[in-house]
Amino acid sequence: MDKNKLVITPKTKILQLIEVYPQLEDLLIGYVPAFKKLKNPVLRRTVGKITTLQQVASIGDVKVGDLINFLRADVGQDLLTDSVDNVYNQIQPDWFDEGIINQEFDVREMLKNGEQPVNQVVADLNKMAGGTIYKLIAPFLTAPLIDKATSLNISHWVLKEDDELFIIYFYKGNS
Repeated sequence: MDKNKLVITPKTKILQLIEVYPQLEDLLIGYVPAFKKLKNPVLRRTVGKITTLQQVASIGDVKVGDLINFLRADVGQDLLTDSVDNVYNQIQPDWFDEGIINQEFDVREMLKNGEQPVNQVVADLNKMAGGTIYKLIAPFLTAPLIDKATSLNISHWVLKEDDELFIIYFYKGNS
């Protein structure tokens, strides 16, 4: 891909960004230290292929516009003037009740083995009964899964335990 054709936006995928602008990898990791895991070739190929800069900003708890402008400034692109907000719910919702958690999935082992849990989680979410919660345990914010769940009209709540442990609760309301 030609450098001049990749305009850095919130929807730019990490792998695409790093392939076109390799010098941005260390800048991105410096700005969002959680992404030092990108040095792992397996995570780079899996997570990097589907994760957008908007999702990176949410994972790193930084403003999307600030991150985009930081990267754009380095490659000489015009800065964004529009504000883009992070979109992941980190406030406990009214629907949360531990008693209605009907399934739990810890993706850490799969990721460690170089496997991608997206298909398994999406299949689980599609089979979810209304009025139930699916608990996902991951070593980082699974922004692409949250986006997919949102497109399926499934609500979420992100509970960040620490930089290496995220619990994401997915709730499917009664239809």
